[in-house]
Amino acid sequence: MMWARTDLKPSDVGSAQLYDGFSILTMLWLEGLKLCPRGESGRYVEGGQRIARNGALPINTNGGQLSGGRTHGLGYVHEACSQLWGRAGDRQVKPHNVAVVAAGGGPLGGSLLLVRE
Repeated sequence: MMWARTDLKPSDVGSAQLYDGFSILTMLWLEGLKLCPRGESGRYVEGGQRIARNGALPINTNGGQLSGGRTHGLGYVHEACSQLWGRAGDRQVKPHNVAVVAAGGGPLGGSLLLVRE
C-alpha cells in the first residue's frame, strides 16, 4: 500500500485527481486510498460540498477525464502539479502541499503522491 511507504497519511492530502473512466472507480479510489472509510464513499461525496473546489478534499479539479479526454492519468498529474504550484487559474484550490493521483482500476490501477517542497 502506498501509505506504508511514506510518512504521509490520507489526512495530509489537499486535492485528489482520481480516475473517472467509470463513475464507480472514483468512489472505489476514495475508499482504496483511505481518503474515506470503506463503504462510505457515497456519503462522503453526497451533496458535493466536501469534494468541491473550496471543499475539504477537492476532487478532479480539472473536470476529470470524462471532461478532458481519456489520457489515463497524464492529465491528472498535470492538474495536481498545477494545483500544488498555485498555477491552476480559475480552478485553483486552497494552498496545500500534498496531492494524490490515481489512474486506472483493478490490477492495472496505480497511484502516486506529489509533494510540494
